Amino acid sequence: MGIQVDVAYKSLNKFSEVLCGDKVEILKTEDSDILILADGMGSGVKANILSTLTSKILGTMFLNGATLEECVETIVETLPICQERQVAYSTFSILQVSHDGAAYLVEFDNPGCIFIRDGELMEIPRNLREIKGKKINEYRFQARKGDVMILMSDGTINAGAGQLLNYGWQWEDIAAYAVKQAALTVSASRLANVLCHACDELYLFRPGDDTTVACMRIIEGRPVHLMTGPAEHPEEDEAMVRAFMEDEDARRIVCGGTSAAIVSRVLKRSLDISYDHEDPEIPPISFIDGIDLVTEGVLTLNRTLSLLKRYVKNETVSEEFFEELDRGNGGSMVAKMLIEECTELHLYVGKAVNPAYQNPELPFDLGVRQNLVEQIRGTMEEMGKKVIVTYF
Repeated sequence: MGIQVDVAYKSLNKFSEVLCGDKVEILKTEDSDILILADGMGSGVKANILSTLTSKILGTMFLNGATLEECVETIVETLPICQERQVAYSTFSILQVSHDGAAYLVEFDNPGCIFIRDGELMEIPRNLREIKGKKINEYRFQARKGDVMILMSDGTINAGAGQLLNYGWQWEDIAAYAVKQAALTVSASRLANVLCHACDELYLFRPGDDTTVACMRIIEGRPVHLMTGPAEHPEEDEAMVRAFMEDEDARRIVCGGTSAAIVSRVLKRSLDISYDHEDPEIPPISFIDGIDLVTEGVLTLNRTLSLLKRYVKNETVSEEFFEELDRGNGGSMVAKMLIEECTELHLYVGKAVNPAYQNPELPFDLGVRQNLVEQIRGTMEEMGKKVIVTYF
């Protein structure tokens, strides 16, 4: 399968601005993952347009095999000229990591990439190039499991300037802080959020510039199997459970009381219900030996979907969001596993109709569970994760 990546970003709008002047694109090809961070000149609508144009052009061209020279030339000739400064461009960083670990990094006027390996800050050999009169930093290196790479807009190094700090948050200090936090955080999303929050604090929560932190972690593949609902025909229950239990490396979730009873019966393992009830709106979890998480069905999946959708929106991801993700109710626990511990999701969905949730005369594809499954699939795919659904 090769290496996998965990990618996430967090942005702060300049205080009083509705739109962010930074733009991040996360793209996938058949054999690589691409992270692009563009920072439009100025702030507000104009900067947002510049950064969006830049990131979309770069993404489209890279996906179609364009060279760096062609990309930069297109950016220079495409972006409109600023009436005030008589220049028109957006700074950018591009990071591409192939599934064999080959990494390619390009930087134009953005703060340098923070590269962490084995808990230490690493320096990458640089090749300085000049294209269309612009100096471009180019790096080629081999990534490996555990590496962390952080791209930033200049809002990070400007944080606190003239307020808590005389000259802003220096790159070296940001890097040292990132090294400490990378050892404490388990996902790219948490690391991006922590670094962005530190910038927000230095700005006294009134950012003087658009600020973006984009993180990429190199990880091993993490498949998750999720089973929900009994099979349409009871004689298929055993086949469904056997398929669900395949792949020894997968983490396993069972959502639904009937589903849990079926797994318990087929595997001949006891089903124990927890008496801890943290959230009155979500039924308590249960336990089956060999299953990582056993929860109630529709109510839990609905809470899970709500958290997944908030995560995909990105701007709502905050300290409060991660506090909710860490709670002990089934919905938060499923969402946490899907967000932070999953690169590939296999859904095993039973087509039996539960009359408690719907009219049994309605076709399955109009059912509550089916609707939740389809929405979870779409949201996970938006997060860049592979999803396979098998119906029984």
